[in-house]
Amino acid sequence: MLKILITALTMTIATIAAAAERNDLPSCYTKAHLSDQRAPASGRLLNVVIDQTIPMPEDIQKAAWGNISRFVAPGDQVRLYSFSALVPGQYVRLLYAGTLDAPLDTEQRDDIDMSKLRSLDACMAQQKAQFDNTFGRQFVTALRGATADLPKSEIMFALREVAGDQAKIAVDHRIVFVISDMLEHSDYTSFYAANRIRDLNPAQELVKAEKSGAIGDMHGARIYVAGAGLITDAVKQNYRSGKTMDALESFWRGYFEKSNATLADFGKPMLNVDLQ
Repeated sequence: MLKILITALTMTIATIAAAAERNDLPSCYTKAHLSDQRAPASGRLLNVVIDQTIPMPEDIQKAAWGNISRFVAPGDQVRLYSFSALVPGQYVRLLYAGTLDAPLDTEQRDDIDMSKLRSLDACMAQQKAQFDNTFGRQFVTALRGATADLPKSEIMFALREVAGDQAKIAVDHRIVFVISDMLEHSDYTSFYAANRIRDLNPAQELVKAEKSGAIGDMHGARIYVAGAGLITDAVKQNYRSGKTMDALESFWRGYFEKSNATLADFGKPMLNVDLQ
């Protein structure tokens, strides 16, 4: 009897947790009254992380949106974060969390009332467009809200916070798409000196990051970056040498390895590959 009660309690807790999970994209299964027939999710999670301390050029913004739109498919989860410095209104924020519905297989469809199927199919035919609209608005607003006037850029802190969220989500395949200049300027460390990008020693910077506790666990995520090395008018030396960019990439590659992640591509500044 005790075993039955424990099992029932466990199932109840799981149901409550699932019901409480944030989803900014209305479920077609719920709308069609087919929640108990919901197809399994794809097991893929895309985290988009926008740095609001550096305004991104229009071509990078458009390319980033195209990359996201091509990647996202039925059954995927998508989360959108923004960050800048730890000043009022500019902390790490989860702007969007949505899950697209996965389609039913043929065998499942054969056992469902036709009127409910029509309602489900009609909704799912529009869901990707609805995602593009709802996520897209938040994405554009976050990018256009960027400003170079903030005194700090807490990139490592933001990534550690995003990493903390990953532990709460059970998926098979994680992608983190960071849209940032990747030029840390915080109490952890600064990649600037006298208004110039300084020559980094990646190994020394990694030691600083570890000692500061600035590294989280990203649970095997693949990392893509767009915008690396972009600088504002406040930086005196607009030229970035290949050596400078190689050192910047080397640091972040090591940082992500220590975060239990893999740097798949580092756009300097344009990301020229598709998310996978």
